[in-house]
Amino acid sequence: MPLHAVCWFLCCRQGFSLLGRDYGEKEEEESFELRNKEDLTPSGRSPAEVTVCQPTHTANGSKGHTISEVSEEMKSLVIEKSKMGLDEEPELLVKGWLLLEVRGNWIKQRRYWFVLSQDSLDYYSGSEKGARRLGTLVLTSLCSVIWPDKQKYKETGFWNITVYGRKHCYRLYTKHFNEAVHWACAIQKIIDTKAPVETPTQLLIRDIEENKFHPEVVEHIYQHNPILKYTQGPLYAPLLPFPYGSLEHTYHSGKGYGSVREEAVKLFNCLQQLESSREPVPIIQGVLQTCLDLRPLRDEVYCQLVKQTSYTPAPYTAAHLRYWQLLTCMSCTFLPGPNVLKYLRFHLKRIQSQNPESEMDNYASFINEALDKTKCRECVPCWEEIQTLMNRQKMLCTVHYPGPGSCQLYISSHTTANEVVRRMQEKLGLQDSNNTFALYKQSSVWEQPVAGSALIADVLTSLASKESEAKSQWKLCFKLYCLMDTDSISVDSIEYLFLFEQCHEMVVRGQLPGCEEDLQTLAALRLQFLMGDFSTHAPCPPLEELFPNHVLEARVLVSLSSAQALSPCQVAAQGCHSTQRFTSGLWAGALWSHAATAAHKQKLKQDIHLRSRLKEEAAAVMGVILERWRGLVGYGCRDSIAAYLAIARQWSGFGCTLYEVDFYISSTGSFSQKLWLGVAATSVSLYRQGEAEALESFPYGQICSYGVSDSNTFRITAGDRDLLFETTKLAEIMQLMNAYFSAIRSPTREGGRRGHNQSREYRSWVETLGLHTDAHAAGAALSPGLKGTYTLTPPLPPRLLPLHVAS
Repeated sequence: MPLHAVCWFLCCRQGFSLLGRDYGEKEEEESFELRNKEDLTPSGRSPAEVTVCQPTHTANGSKGHTISEVSEEMKSLVIEKSKMGLDEEPELLVKGWLLLEVRGNWIKQRRYWFVLSQDSLDYYSGSEKGARRLGTLVLTSLCSVIWPDKQKYKETGFWNITVYGRKHCYRLYTKHFNEAVHWACAIQKIIDTKAPVETPTQLLIRDIEENKFHPEVVEHIYQHNPILKYTQGPLYAPLLPFPYGSLEHTYHSGKGYGSVREEAVKLFNCLQQLESSREPVPIIQGVLQTCLDLRPLRDEVYCQLVKQTSYTPAPYTAAHLRYWQLLTCMSCTFLPGPNVLKYLRFHLKRIQSQNPESEMDNYASFINEALDKTKCRECVPCWEEIQTLMNRQKMLCTVHYPGPGSCQLYISSHTTANEVVRRMQEKLGLQDSNNTFALYKQSSVWEQPVAGSALIADVLTSLASKESEAKSQWKLCFKLYCLMDTDSISVDSIEYLFLFEQCHEMVVRGQLPGCEEDLQTLAALRLQFLMGDFSTHAPCPPLEELFPNHVLEARVLVSLSSAQALSPCQVAAQGCHSTQRFTSGLWAGALWSHAATAAHKQKLKQDIHLRSRLKEEAAAVMGVILERWRGLVGYGCRDSIAAYLAIARQWSGFGCTLYEVDFYISSTGSFSQKLWLGVAATSVSLYRQGEAEALESFPYGQICSYGVSDSNTFRITAGDRDLLFETTKLAEIMQLMNAYFSAIRSPTREGGRRGHNQSREYRSWVETLGLHTDAHAAGAALSPGLKGTYTLTPPLPPRLLPLHVAS
């Protein structure tokens, strides 16, 4: 019983201390020198007192380290000091009582006297002279400190700091926040003064670089240093220096990674598994994913691969070539740092000279070319790309364009969207078009333009992952992007078909305002284009591919709201919800459950009624469309397209790209919600959704600046007005406006526009812009850089002059 009572008392005491910490007591954060007199020990010193003293001299600071000392540190890193007493330490910086976490004991924390010097953090059995030193953590540039954490304080009642060394990890605790911060700052300051620790591999890489023009010296270095050569045994430490400690305070650990040092050793084990693996692609993909997540490991893996491809016992076997295949995938995904890149290029050149006309020579040549083109990837290469890289081949990419057509192009890991756009223009004969084109990521309900500098391999990988997640089909499409001049498009060109198809997409999405009769006529013309003359036996496409669905829904909702009043159940449910306040209890729960069930049944009935009404309206609209289609007998495809576009051109905003704006406010006081922002070749306009007339229009000649204000706000300054738009399409709006300005300033568009006739409006705007301007124009079409504000800064008096990025 006495033992149970003691345990109960300790638990209650701990619980009350936690409650007091969370709800009553506050941490003393003013100064750790302020202590209660009752806390002093008989010797007159508080238990957590910290003594600060300045060193009189630096025995072995950062400038005093030599390479031999650093190497010795790398070997042991726990320097065996003589068992001198506390009074013999000449360079003490901070000392005081702290609690140290002790593992393997039922007492979790013990109190020791800690001393911080220029070289180490030591703890002693006491503060008196001659006290026995119990432990030492040598401080080098690779050590790390985790600062106090408030969540840990709430859980334990102590502020803690963690110091990581090569062999030791000290978890220190104190009740005072300022004390913990002072220790952390002092320790970090010592770490920062230490000379960078270099591993033996780094020193040897430097020696090889210095003697690269002396083959006999390089050969001697390789022969006498096994760490540079292939090994079948495991690696116990990384080849490059990494900070000691856990991953949580330096790199993200959301995927279950350990420390960087641990992951480096694991990666070498994965590399060795390649030799015996029947299917190497998953291992290669895993290594690449780890390097994508943990950037410092990229140089490490390059060094490990150079090691495993040097002096291999069986260099021409398939098992050994796996290392070259992984090195090929690495070279097309990440670039190493400058020093490792020099070392890698030297290694490739050396292999080529030693093994001419071999598979290793071919891989080395391929890797050298890849290193000249590689940009850091956003996604790990997919299964198909890895297989093509292992064979040093190119991937086949399918690019769709408006209508049922598509093209197949061979791409590499370095092919950008701009390159594909140029090749598609050449393939389709669109090099001389006045308009510009772009690639789009597209599904049945969503599309987004691809940045011109984006790597197609990354785009295809992201589309494949979206397909697996959403189970919907995605594709890469080549479409019109900037409609600079729609009047000069030849009716016999494929560009005319592009214009028709993209105009129809806008109609179906409800982004081309028009009366219902015009929309029905457009649907009939679409049927005539697709099916030819009317026939009762022709299988018609579904209505949603011909007519905007939201028009049907709006008509049905209006008819239901005007024809039907609230049912008695709805009135009763609303009355119960708004006027009666049930108290808690059995009857209240029963009554509320009954009312909720009735409301749920009523909602189901309304949904069924709404779906039946939509079917009825759809059938009626389809009947009208078929009747109009019957009257188009004799129209050919070209006639149908011409009639379709003639109706669409009646809208003043024809040719603009519409973006939904959640909220709009102007400095003059006008504001609104749910608008369309139309970006066209000559102006930016605002429309109410479904209305043909613009609320406001701002020609580019009146716009002084535009840019992203915050994460979801787009700002335009026109004259003395500031316009703010809240939208989720910030990047796309910025890209399109930049693309319009870039297209206008393109040298190929000056003068005669390559022989094409310009519309009068377009030509006058070009003259207004002054295309003789210098290189401060906006970036290329679909430039990924969207930071900053683009400012139009005219001298007096022109209203629009060159675009440049404001500093």
